[in-house]
Amino acid sequence: METEVRPVVKELERDEKFPLDLLKKIAEMGCCGMLMPEEWGGPGLDTVSYVLMIEEVARVYTAMSTALGVTNSAVQIPLLQFGSEAQKQKHLKRLASGEILGSFCLTEAAAGSDAAGIQATAKRDGDIYRLNGAKTWVTNGSVAGVFIVFAKTNPEAGAKGISAFLVEPTFKGFKIGRHEDKMGQRSSPSVEILLNDCEVPAANRLGEEGQGLKIALTALEGGRIGIAAQAVGLAQGALDESIKYAKQRRAFGKTISDFQAIQWMIADMQTELEAARGLTYYAAWLKDSGKISLSGPASARGGAAASKAKLYASEMANRVVYKAVQIHGSVGYSRETDVERMYRDARVITIYEGTSEVQRMIIARDLLGK
Repeated sequence: METEVRPVVKELERDEKFPLDLLKKIAEMGCCGMLMPEEWGGPGLDTVSYVLMIEEVARVYTAMSTALGVTNSAVQIPLLQFGSEAQKQKHLKRLASGEILGSFCLTEAAAGSDAAGIQATAKRDGDIYRLNGAKTWVTNGSVAGVFIVFAKTNPEAGAKGISAFLVEPTFKGFKIGRHEDKMGQRSSPSVEILLNDCEVPAANRLGEEGQGLKIALTALEGGRIGIAAQAVGLAQGALDESIKYAKQRRAFGKTISDFQAIQWMIADMQTELEAARGLTYYAAWLKDSGKISLSGPASARGGAAASKAKLYASEMANRVVYKAVQIHGSVGYSRETDVERMYRDARVITIYEGTSEVQRMIIARDLLGK
């Protein structure tokens, strides 16, 4: 990350260029399929190891950690848990090796936090399903080789009528729409996916009909631990830059690191960062230890552990990067500094993979036994 990625981050962000060549290099280290067992082409590592990888990548380049998080967690985990043998044979090894990337297509223009409110439909027509609708904010959407798409097979059944499908970009009726012009993480593509009678083989349905929402929530619960790790890594990067700058910048005859105002900001940044890191590692350890099951009977408590980490870490990262820009002063407002990019990158972390408000709902329900 330091020798090959950091030198080109500014250029990639400026040109909004997805770093596919760099992602292929990091894939050779096993980072595109860390959670996959060896039989499916991964190194078979645990969640704590995965969290450490995401944290270290995000410390240097948030957009790359987003791409890795989606393909590792949001796509491969549901495929491993709910996919048929044939589906796993076709996609998992290619995903784990980084030969292809995955995308997760749940959000729609009128359905974000309310996942059950999606309007995309899937109608059975012999040996195929015909999918119609539009998905928005699809990470990796312009570069992915396989998409998990959620659509309603039984609109009258509401949340229980949602099913999941493995869709490939070559399928008839599949089209990539507009690219979002985003505040931050500009080299991580977020696109619209248009489905116009998209023909998906019935064999590509993931799980059973009506199981889609369960699959989606399972992916999101586990993914929140990765997002917490991303927030921790981003905040660590901002703190590192702040310490370095404070030791160099001089004012009133001394470095600004000699002033108590700066020292207290740095002390608060570090303390909050370590608290978030503790919550994140603890949630990852719980998942690995078998003490919780994010998809089993203990999903409420497991989801609460992931939600606590995601809630606190994402909001912590925004507070830390705010202070980082303040420490840098006017130069922190310049596109020439890393902290300016980090400030923009951090804002979305309290929104995707479940907003802070949704995380508070999950935590409260767990505590109140609902």
